[in-house]
Amino acid sequence: MKNFLAFFLILGVTAASAHGPLPMRSAPPSDLVRVGLTDNDTTAGGTARLCEQVTFSRGLRYGESEANVLDVATATTKADTPRPVLLFVTGDTFTGDRAAPELSRQIQDQAMCFAARNDMIGVRVNYRLAPSATWPAGATDVAAALSWVHGNIDLFNGDAREIVAVGYGAGAFHVATLLAHPELQTDRADVAAVVLVSGVYRAGKDASDSEKAYLGSDASQYNKRSVFPGILNVDVPIVLAWAADDSAGITAQGEILKKTLCGAGHCPRSALLRSRDGIASAFGLDGSGDSLAEPTLLLVHQLEARGLP
Repeated sequence: MKNFLAFFLILGVTAASAHGPLPMRSAPPSDLVRVGLTDNDTTAGGTARLCEQVTFSRGLRYGESEANVLDVATATTKADTPRPVLLFVTGDTFTGDRAAPELSRQIQDQAMCFAARNDMIGVRVNYRLAPSATWPAGATDVAAALSWVHGNIDLFNGDAREIVAVGYGAGAFHVATLLAHPELQTDRADVAAVVLVSGVYRAGKDASDSEKAYLGSDASQYNKRSVFPGILNVDVPIVLAWAADDSAGITAQGEILKKTLCGAGHCPRSALLRSRDGIASAFGLDGSGDSLAEPTLLLVHQLEARGLP
């Protein structure tokens, strides 16, 4: 990848541009990476700075619900060859990020611009939320979005053979659920690799209100609705991360998933974030040198190097 380590550069200041909707087409174990973050700006000014020479196409519909829309971020300079895709599925909780939705979107935009500025296509998936949408709506929405990407990402010079799904928070559960439950998968909803950040992968009797809103109040259903044991059959590369300031429950979820995958012979590359203030901070977009950016870019580089036909 030409700009493999471009995220170490200081970016200039400008605003991201936007376009209207496009019509739908049918369509072995590794060492733990410890990363450090600083307190630099990750608000609107930071978004403009990181999104220099990035174009957004927003509100592209991939399903019937008003929530079924996605955004695409591309570099203004088109690459000579189709580019890998980072597909972001985020959400602090299963009921959404309602405390500061505009700030949440700006922070997610930074992650999209990280993709575009590193020779990739960034896609952010919006999906239905609990309590109006319950299990497995999140996973089926991700499947529908992936089908859309497979059918349309060539319009943005994206390579549908090199999709890396990045699940963050509740989004990590939705991505992992889709991979773990073949019955939820649709035609052309496959991915080349996944990055799972601070997710809940099997709820228990101490489930939070948000988890109950999505998974239901009947705890006897939680094992069946978890990512186990199906996740053990996934054969794509996995990067698994959680933060030092995550709750004890979230930390245990990540540690258990890693141990179980390693025991099944599919040990993921893993990263321990010193803190987690949002998807942008997880990718070190506040200027820190080490973050999820490095293992993710390494993963994408490996996908490109394998030379898919």
